[in-house]
Amino acid sequence: MKKTSGWLEKIPGEALLLLAAVIWGTGFVAQRKAMDSMQPFAFIAMRFLLGCLVLLPGVILTQKSKLPQTKTTNPWKEAFRQNILPGIVPGFFLFAGASMQQLGIMTTSAAKAGFITSLYLVLVPLIGLFFGKRVNEWVWVGVAIALMGVFYLSVDMELTIHRGDVLMIIGAFFWAMQILSLDHFSAYTNSLSLAFGQFLTTAILGLVFSLAIEGTALFSDSPAWGPLLYSGIFAVGIGFTLQVFGQSKVNPTLASLIMSLEAVFAMISGMLFLGEQLTARECLGGLLMMAAVVLVQLKGQQQKSVSEEITAHKIIEPDS
Repeated sequence: MKKTSGWLEKIPGEALLLLAAVIWGTGFVAQRKAMDSMQPFAFIAMRFLLGCLVLLPGVILTQKSKLPQTKTTNPWKEAFRQNILPGIVPGFFLFAGASMQQLGIMTTSAAKAGFITSLYLVLVPLIGLFFGKRVNEWVWVGVAIALMGVFYLSVDMELTIHRGDVLMIIGAFFWAMQILSLDHFSAYTNSLSLAFGQFLTTAILGLVFSLAIEGTALFSDSPAWGPLLYSGIFAVGIGFTLQVFGQSKVNPTLASLIMSLEAVFAMISGMLFLGEQLTARECLGGLLMMAAVVLVQLKGQQQKSVSEEITAHKIIEPDS
């Protein structure tokens, strides 16, 4: 495990990851509340820009420490190559996942959004098959349970499915692709720079889509500021920092399980702050989703787990 420094080193990694899961879970409430007075793509642009600003001091300090060792006549070009370029592809998938999530949460509950988003933890090893990764039979069992969970969460007794739930399911595929791309590009840059690059890419894409489609002011002078600041500073910026330090001290499989509690905290916060209630059918679906996640993380492993390889390099939990 990597060593951390400062006061965060004194806090158990499990506690840091649990706090990150709480922040990400409650972040679904902020996302839902922001939609009362903001457009979705404007919200995405602003929240990830705030996330960039939180990480910017660390990126600058890291870049300065590298300058004496880097022989280059163009420091800006070198900074772009190290801190932004590797994050463009993961940032594209992050934007796609965040967009589906933000559009979906407008017509579904925060609780359901949290559980359906956790589907990505099951999809990562499955999609990994197309990249030469191997999975065992437990992954297939987990996939079957997860599909049952999604069915009970999203399909009602009349066998109809809500638009928001469909968007969340699509988003889960993009979250899985984002993690796989992070697994690849982490070999070229450090975690902080990779996170900054993907956040900046997402913010720029959000700005482009907002100006092209929504055509309104990026931010409102209304109650959207509170949810926006919480989502950008805490869910994106601080949540990421806690994750990085926490994962440096915790086994990757255990880290994944702790962070998957995000779905539970999304349900609790949705009930407390939004007055949401899950039906018995939806509760069953949520339990099945959590069971599938636990099964895949604990049992769906080969000599070195696909989940462990990918989660060890994971930069941002899809919440949020």
